[in-house]
Amino acid sequence: MQPSPTPQPGQDVFDQNAVDPNAADEPAAAPAPRPRRRRRIRRLLSHRSVQAVLALTAVFLGWLGWSLGGALTAPGDDSVAARVAEWGRDHKLGPLVTFLESAQYKAHPPKVGGAPDMALQPAGAGAAAAGAGTSSLKAVVPPRLVSPAGTPLAGEGTWEVLGSVRGTPALMGAYVRPDDQHTSYVAGAVSMDQRLLRFTLHPGEADPGPDHWGVPTSVPAGARTGLMATFNGGFKVGEARGGFYLNGITHGTLTDDAASLVYYKDGRLDIGSWGIEEQMTPQVAGVRQNLRLIVDHGRVPDGVDQNVESGWGLTIAGKYFVWRSGAGITRDGRVVYVYGPALSVRTLADLLQRAGCVRAMQLDINPAWMSYMYYKPVPDPQNPTPVKLLDSQERPANRYYESTSRDFTAVYAK
Repeated sequence: MQPSPTPQPGQDVFDQNAVDPNAADEPAAAPAPRPRRRRRIRRLLSHRSVQAVLALTAVFLGWLGWSLGGALTAPGDDSVAARVAEWGRDHKLGPLVTFLESAQYKAHPPKVGGAPDMALQPAGAGAAAAGAGTSSLKAVVPPRLVSPAGTPLAGEGTWEVLGSVRGTPALMGAYVRPDDQHTSYVAGAVSMDQRLLRFTLHPGEADPGPDHWGVPTSVPAGARTGLMATFNGGFKVGEARGGFYLNGITHGTLTDDAASLVYYKDGRLDIGSWGIEEQMTPQVAGVRQNLRLIVDHGRVPDGVDQNVESGWGLTIAGKYFVWRSGAGITRDGRVVYVYGPALSVRTLADLLQRAGCVRAMQLDINPAWMSYMYYKPVPDPQNPTPVKLLDSQERPANRYYESTSRDFTAVYAK
């Protein structure tokens, strides 16, 4: 073993650059070609075609940030996912949105079989009734709703009082399983007695969009006394194959044969085909059209089984069984609303028919847009407490206490 070389005067023992006379000669490392790379980048950027592409890219990214940012910060309580999906559909990205929804649907398809994890009897009673005094009207209690799933479970299809006006039940709710396959899911139904109620149409911030409607895009503080219920509207006006009319202003086109919710100035609501059962008169305050009737003259038309995706909405992956909602009118003038998960157009129509509707229409679909709330006038009748009819609905109970992106209906005690 040879001794380590003795340091020379002025040489640091730890000097890494010290020459080791015993080390073999090694080639010096080549310097990084940074100057050459920079020259290439400068030459590339000097081309006008490259400059044009970069300029267009910058403009596109700026527009994308402005457009999508505006959608994400628009008024309303829509979720980020719902806002992005709507933005995509509005900007010709519908196929991409549908592909992504399809992947989600395949990962989590509706369950077949099983039993509900909730009681099939609404717990709405117990709140004080709206309105002073006592009504002389006799309550209308609909027949028990027959379960499409077969032998009913405890409480299934039984109507319970959700709200009263001057002591007489005005809202009655029931739960049923939607069919004999998706037996773990529950649909909610509400019967609304027009003798005790009045209906008002509200526009949405984005749809039908701003105009001189004379009606707010929410149920604001100071306008909540006597509020009994709220529920969602239909498709976006541009996709509803009809129009939206309110207080003399129309967006879209009121179309003959289109299924129509018609709001009268006296607070009454009717449902029918435009130009047949319904038409414009001085007494009409609002009209909300959406596709075609799914119950007509008490029957479910065969057409509900045709063109499901193109005719009845861009459902998740074009599947039949998704969140759907609908409204109908009974022979005695009651308004019925039905909604729930895992519904096809056929099963939605079947439930509305079973509830006694002679005419009915589909409203909006997919979980981001479903809402039915009834309101308990406690602890403050001027600011009643909203309650979801189905706890599983995605939207919060106070949805319509804030400005909302889509139209809706508010129901008040007369």
